[in-house]
Amino acid sequence: MKPFTGVTALITGASAGLGREFALQLAPVAGAVVLVARRQDRLTAVAAELGALRPGLRVMVLAGDLGGTDFHPRLDALLAREGLEVDLLINNAGLGDYGPFVDADPARIEAMLTTNIGAVVRLTRALLPGMIARRRGWILQVSSVAGLLPLPGLAIYAATKAFVTSFSEALRLECIESGVHVTALLPGPVNTEFGRVATRPGAEEYVRISPPFFKVPPECVVASGLAAVAAGRPRVIPGWIPRVCMTLAASLPLPLIRAILRGRGGTG
Repeated sequence: MKPFTGVTALITGASAGLGREFALQLAPVAGAVVLVARRQDRLTAVAAELGALRPGLRVMVLAGDLGGTDFHPRLDALLAREGLEVDLLINNAGLGDYGPFVDADPARIEAMLTTNIGAVVRLTRALLPGMIARRRGWILQVSSVAGLLPLPGLAIYAATKAFVTSFSEALRLECIESGVHVTALLPGPVNTEFGRVATRPGAEEYVRISPPFFKVPPECVVASGLAAVAAGRPRVIPGWIPRVCMTLAASLPLPLIRAILRGRGGTG
């Protein structure tokens, strides 16, 4: 955590799950933390946790929709008012949707594309120039092992995470001489509220029930991500079991992957 001493960190999706854990792990060393999410009450609760953990830590909250037209002006105003420049960006906010694509709610699809892809691109574009100008910065893009494979019943989510991983890899190469580190964090199943929120009524059959040994605690996922971006690593899959399994699975020939996944799409 030493590289992050005194930094200003901005964390999206910070009201629960991995976002909250990122805030808790950065609190002992960061100079300031900006928490972003939709739910004001949850953000306020996390801010109170951070204040109790480290009195004197500067904590700002910004509640709202990352895809809203007013988000970036409000963020710019907050940073200007507080005199802050973001050193560490953690694009953690994400939405999922378990179930067949043909039955998906168009509004949910749009929200996933806006949050999982659009918001990541826009926020990265907004903050990266300042990092490059200062020749100092870290960007951690929270992707998923779901992005390594085409997943029936999770088609849009998996595709958005494939975008995030590819975007992170390319951006890292563009920034490799700039002093800015870009890392993709690809967690497997984690015990957060994500799965419950992402599951549609009647689509429970599409939820992959992972054995306990395949799951990695949120604390370990976050620690792995922070260590990887601090070291300038391109990507990290937390936990040796998910890392080995998903690396092998993603290396299989595509026809074999198709054969394994065939029939899981729900439409024949």
